[in-house]
Amino acid sequence: MSLSIKDALDWARQQLASNAELTDAALDSRVLLSYLLDKPVSYFMTWPERCLSQSQFQQLQSWVERRCSGEPVAYIVGEREFWSLPLAVNESTLIPRPDTECLVETALSLSLPQQARVLDLGTGTGAIALALKSERPNWHITAVDQSAQAVELAKGNAERLELEVEVLQSNWFQALNDAPAFDLIVSNPPYIADDDEHLHQGDVRFEPRSALVAGQSGLADLNHIAAGGYPHLQPGGWLLLEHGWQQAQAVITLLREFGYKNVNIWRDYGNVERITGGQKVK
Repeated sequence: MSLSIKDALDWARQQLASNAELTDAALDSRVLLSYLLDKPVSYFMTWPERCLSQSQFQQLQSWVERRCSGEPVAYIVGEREFWSLPLAVNESTLIPRPDTECLVETALSLSLPQQARVLDLGTGTGAIALALKSERPNWHITAVDQSAQAVELAKGNAERLELEVEVLQSNWFQALNDAPAFDLIVSNPPYIADDDEHLHQGDVRFEPRSALVAGQSGLADLNHIAAGGYPHLQPGGWLLLEHGWQQAQAVITLLREFGYKNVNIWRDYGNVERITGGQKVK
C-alpha cells in the first residue's frame, strides 16, 4: 500500500481520534510522521503528494497503534525537546515537561557566582542540568540519579549536545559527601501521592513509578532534599524545588523548618504555584 503524505496524515489522525483520551490527534500525527520521515512539518505542506514507501507506512502503522494504546509520543520516537534541546528519552525516566522549564528560568534569574557550582538531583534525561549548562557555560554542574539507566541516558545526551556536565549515580546526596558545597541545588523529585488518581491517566501510566511517587502524601523526597540540601549549600546558596500544584505551602513550611531564608514561590506557565525555593544565609 502506498499513501501520499496528505493521505497518511489523514489516516493517522482518524486512527488517533478514535481514542477519546488522546487530546490532540492532529498534533500527534504530525509529530509521528515528522520523526518517521526526518522532515519538518512544513515539508508536509510543501510536498503533500509525495508518497511513503511500504516500509515507512508499516512503521507509521506500528507507531499509531502504540499511540492509540496511550503510549507517550516521546517514548515512541525516543526524543523530546526541552529548552530547545533535543533530548533522547526512554522508559527509564520521566518525559521532560514544559512547566519544568520554569525551574530553569528561576535558576537563571538568581544572583549566583560566575562560576557557580550547581547540583541537579534526580536528573533523569539530564534536562535541567543541560538546559542550565547551555545558558551558563561557566557553571560547574553535577547531575545525579539513582537509576543506572537514567545516568547512562543523561551522559549520552550531554555527549551528543557537547555540554560538559558531570553525571553520577547517587541516591540523592549519597555519593556527594566529599563534594565541595554548591551555590545552587535544583530538583524535580517524585512528589505524587501513591493514591493519586492521575497515576492512572495519560502519559504517567507509562512513566517509571519510582520517578513519580513519594511517601508522606508526596512530600517524602521533598522533605529529604530540603533537609539534606542545607549542609551541601554554600552560604548564600539556593535550593529550588519543583512540586505539585497543592504542595507550595507544605514546602514553604519544610524549608523554613530547616533554616532556609528568603523563601519564595514561583508560578508555572499555567499560573500554578510550581517552584519553591529558599536560601542559606549563614
